[in-house]
Amino acid sequence: MMRSMYSGVAGLKTHQTKMDVIGNNIANVNTVAYKAQSVTFSELMYQTTQSASGPNATTGTGGVNARQIGLGVKSGAINTNISSQGASQTTNNPFDIMITGDAFFVVSNGQDNFFTRDGSFYVDGVGNLAMTSNGYNVMGWGVDPETMDIKKDTVQPLRIMSPENLTYPPEATSKGYLSGILDKNDTDVTSSSGKNVNLQIYDDLGYSYTVRLNIKATDTEGEYALQLNSILDQNNEEIKLPSGVTFQSLLGDGNTTPVNRTGSVQLKEGYELDNTDKTKIMNGTEQVATLNKDDLGITVDTTKKTVTINPNPSDEVLKNRKDLAEAYGANSFEELANQFVTGEIPATTQGGTATEFSYSVLYLLTAQDADALNAAKVTDVTEKISYNEEQIQGCKITYNPTTGVFSGVNGQSNKQNIMLNLAGITTEVDDNQVSRFSNIDVDLSTTTMYNNSGSSTIAATSGDKDGLGTGRKLGEMSGVSIQQNGMIYASYDNGQTKLLGQIAVAEFANASGLEKEGDNLYSATLNSGEFDGIGVDITSGGGYMNTGVLEMSNVDLSAEFTEMITTQRGFQANSRIITVSDTLLEELVNLKR
Repeated sequence: MMRSMYSGVAGLKTHQTKMDVIGNNIANVNTVAYKAQSVTFSELMYQTTQSASGPNATTGTGGVNARQIGLGVKSGAINTNISSQGASQTTNNPFDIMITGDAFFVVSNGQDNFFTRDGSFYVDGVGNLAMTSNGYNVMGWGVDPETMDIKKDTVQPLRIMSPENLTYPPEATSKGYLSGILDKNDTDVTSSSGKNVNLQIYDDLGYSYTVRLNIKATDTEGEYALQLNSILDQNNEEIKLPSGVTFQSLLGDGNTTPVNRTGSVQLKEGYELDNTDKTKIMNGTEQVATLNKDDLGITVDTTKKTVTINPNPSDEVLKNRKDLAEAYGANSFEELANQFVTGEIPATTQGGTATEFSYSVLYLLTAQDADALNAAKVTDVTEKISYNEEQIQGCKITYNPTTGVFSGVNGQSNKQNIMLNLAGITTEVDDNQVSRFSNIDVDLSTTTMYNNSGSSTIAATSGDKDGLGTGRKLGEMSGVSIQQNGMIYASYDNGQTKLLGQIAVAEFANASGLEKEGDNLYSATLNSGEFDGIGVDITSGGGYMNTGVLEMSNVDLSAEFTEMITTQRGFQANSRIITVSDTLLEELVNLKR
């Protein structure tokens, strides 16, 4: 009778254990990534009162089974339903991550690695990706600084908001290309000022500039002059060049061979020379510019009849040059200076020998040399100055007049590009000449000379056709995204992206063998298999990560309540065993009165 009582006690304890497990499951029904547990019972032990005997062939008697009395029940195992995926809960938080598959996140408290399915993460004060519940660092792989690829080595904390990751460094533009149609009937192309084409570029520090190219038609069909007129900074001010450097000299493959063109130079409507001082250019009653050589920063040689433009002008001289070019309808002062009047002085005035001449328009405007004006048939600088040849320091680009296809640079059919040698623009830093620009290789091969109703669509774009060499400003981090393979990318407001690292995961041969540590954490045991310290790419096992969602508990409430009912009935039945056994003992004691 005592045995039955102790069997009942064992039954009560075992069912209480099962009730404890059920209660824990129900308590964690809303715990992130909680894995439900279950209890299985096993017989405790047996008391054998008679062993089994085999049959006796001699006597003809049969065998007898063993006589065993059970002594109760015990908890056979507490299993974790770790392989069952919980439902997903949408949070729209980019740092909330749900694993699909059998893998585990690797987290660390600074000394030991733990494993979890709880993907509710955040970025802490020093930029580390960490668990929101306890601040443990999420572990993963860093980026090799040389190859910028993931370096799969011993896992380390993922510091995604480090100072070097908050910005993306600037880069100077190194490539560009022209595309579109250059219509030979476009009045901008055939005019003396030409068609402007702007190329937006960056220097090494991320400052933006506008390179002003200019295309003019020549008298030869299919041949055009491409010039570099100026470079403007972010304030639309022309940058200053080093001594001895001109914008035209920065155009690689350039030439100074005269390009045959006819045209004229005259003051634009609204502008006129002052009646009393022919060096002053007026716009109504306001003086806007002057033809005085000192105000223009030029040296006039009346013997050679030439003009030399002095380098490194003051801001006042630069402004006067700009205003003068505007008054005469030129795109820049250099363009005005590169226009020449050519012709031939008849033999009758030179003792029987004809003499060719070539006078700079700028010389005629400033020196007002009577001999030069007379030879050029210009009697007054207020009249239109006609010229039949223009000295262009640039390069010739040509198109096949029959097909309209681009055919080369400076007569070279195999040359499809020009070089802007902007590295020649230097500034002095600590007694050293430093350039913030890169040379820019500009591809012209996709431009065409087709009929487009007199409208050219030719335009310049930084970078090549694959988007390389575009250059960029300094980029501020504008967002972080986590891919399905755990790779973390930052996006920046300059259009760039950067790989910051990759979340590593751990996989175990027997995940059910992991030991619960609380806080949604597990630790490895001898029966789960060891963690190698490196981890794996989650996609290698067919799994993946989803962001903005969390894995919910896999507790099935209907199953838990059913188990609760059966456990309650089992507990009640075992309690009855104890009470009945007690009644029997009472009857036994009462035999002696």
